[in-house]
Amino acid sequence: MSRFYFDHAAATPVREEVVAEMEPYFSKKFGNPSSLHNFGQEAKEALEKSRVLIGELLNANPKDIVFTSGGTESNNLALKGVAFANKEKGKHIIVSKIEHPCVMNSAKWLESQGFEVTYLDVDKYGVVNPSDVEKAIKKGTILVSVMHANNEIGTVEPIEEIGKICNDKDVIFHTDAVQTFGRIPIDVKNVDLLTACSHKVYGPKGVGLLYVKEGTKIEPLIHGGGHEKGLRSGTENVAGIAGFSKAAYLAYSEMNEEGERLTKMRDRIIKEVLEIEDSFLNGHPTKRLQNNAHFCFRYIEGEALALHLDDKGIEASTGSACSSKKLEPSYVLLALGLKREEAHGSLRLTLGRKNNDEQVDYLLKELPPIVKKLREMSPFTKGSSWE
Repeated sequence: MSRFYFDHAAATPVREEVVAEMEPYFSKKFGNPSSLHNFGQEAKEALEKSRVLIGELLNANPKDIVFTSGGTESNNLALKGVAFANKEKGKHIIVSKIEHPCVMNSAKWLESQGFEVTYLDVDKYGVVNPSDVEKAIKKGTILVSVMHANNEIGTVEPIEEIGKICNDKDVIFHTDAVQTFGRIPIDVKNVDLLTACSHKVYGPKGVGLLYVKEGTKIEPLIHGGGHEKGLRSGTENVAGIAGFSKAAYLAYSEMNEEGERLTKMRDRIIKEVLEIEDSFLNGHPTKRLQNNAHFCFRYIEGEALALHLDDKGIEASTGSACSSKKLEPSYVLLALGLKREEAHGSLRLTLGRKNNDEQVDYLLKELPPIVKKLREMSPFTKGSSWE
């Protein structure tokens, strides 16, 4: 049976060109980039070449790119590093209620260390109102963290406006751009800290970055030999970083054409899925990632729906891969105002390079009868305690 992958928000396959770019650094150019000999300098050259390439994509100074192990480490470094470096100035932090678990849990941990955290509401589409950010900033506010686009519902946030507010208020602004890097244009002009990672853009897992604008006061989490401007000690993953930069370059080169292609498939999926009775779209109807379609189906469980789709060769998810094993409903969906029962019936479909119209045809053919079957099996119906 053929298997069709609709979970690109969780991970993407590594491109052949990326594997080829990485291969020499495993056995031929294997040196430590901190070594002075030829092998070491070959690795150092690859590292700095990658830094320059990614800096150009972000309109950033390459010296401000800090390579990490991925989005989780970068977000932890952003929140905790800024908090402890600036605690003499203040101990108040602002995040939205729909941030990725690594941001939310970092914020909660900082609360246990004596910091105050404000969790901003979002509207029914998952949009953070910039005026709410401005109102929440007070004396002692040192950091605002609002993601560029949500990993579950795909809503794109007004980070340019939020960044300007933070700049005017002399507050450090961080955005988690893991879902947008390589998909939509990003300019770090109004951003002090930005997170991105490799495995969302057809690069290897275990590689990411944190853009740290020059002059931003931040403490390292990992201490050692002072690698990455002293902010992330440990021998750099040269092969992974080379693959990351190649994947990023290819993603940006194809961004416009691929974005248009994915948008057409996404819109078709949204239109036809919403013809299923008692289904609705989550996230903003237009200000959303080109590859993201997120739905809720009343009276059924999203986990059962995902498993039945898997039996048909369709790989999809209910939401964030980082919290998919939990039985609790998504806090992102609850923040939109959904009932717990509604939030349990979610399905996330995220498209990628290998998806095509034939695969979408198959998805749209198999999904409605599965929903119908699960509703026939469900103890919940219209007029039941569900409502």
